[in-house]
Amino acid sequence: MLVIGKMVRGKIEIKKIENRTSRQITFSKRRNGLFKKAHELSVLCDAQVAAIVFSQSGRLYEFSSSEMEKTIERYGKFSPDYFVSGRPQEELYLLELKKEMDIMVKKIDLLEVHQRKLMGQGLGSCSLAQLQGLDTQIEKSLRIIRSRKAELYADQLLKLKEKERELLDQRRRLREEEIRETLVRPMLPVTLHTGKDETGSACRMSKHSSEVETDLFIGFPVTRL
Repeated sequence: MLVIGKMVRGKIEIKKIENRTSRQITFSKRRNGLFKKAHELSVLCDAQVAAIVFSQSGRLYEFSSSEMEKTIERYGKFSPDYFVSGRPQEELYLLELKKEMDIMVKKIDLLEVHQRKLMGQGLGSCSLAQLQGLDTQIEKSLRIIRSRKAELYADQLLKLKEKERELLDQRRRLREEEIRETLVRPMLPVTLHTGKDETGSACRMSKHSSEVETDLFIGFPVTRL
């Protein structure tokens, strides 16, 4: 329990009473004073008041302006997650997890049913409004898919055109290099000398043939046996 002492400036100092007998006497007086104030509060303000006190030895003392069980039940409605009589916090945490898992399982089941309906399965239990809603959703999905497909085709076409331009530029550069190499390539003298020798040989052979064919012969031809 606590003891009240006077400080220099007139303030009350609160600290534990070391003497066991004095502590028990103070506990009894303060407890009765607390319950008296709780009763006055309930009467003056028409409030529902309850007070629970455990002594150092573990003895229970309580006060309630109405039935204690109803007051505790009312309190439990305002804090159901943290105050349940006789139930530890670990069990409450597990119950919360179980509730969340049940909610997730139900959501997954609904999504699976909806997916089967979108695929044309399990439509026997659907009403006309539900079928119209599915039709609208499918049409919307198809428009989105077609739009995305057109975007991919356009991107692919741009890439192919860019690749075509790169190939044409590369081909043009190679052609220009070939033409440049052809213009700066030197004439080989061996080929020229060979041509002159062949021309000279042809002239000499033609002259020799002319000399042979222009010889004259007078007389009868000689008959060879």
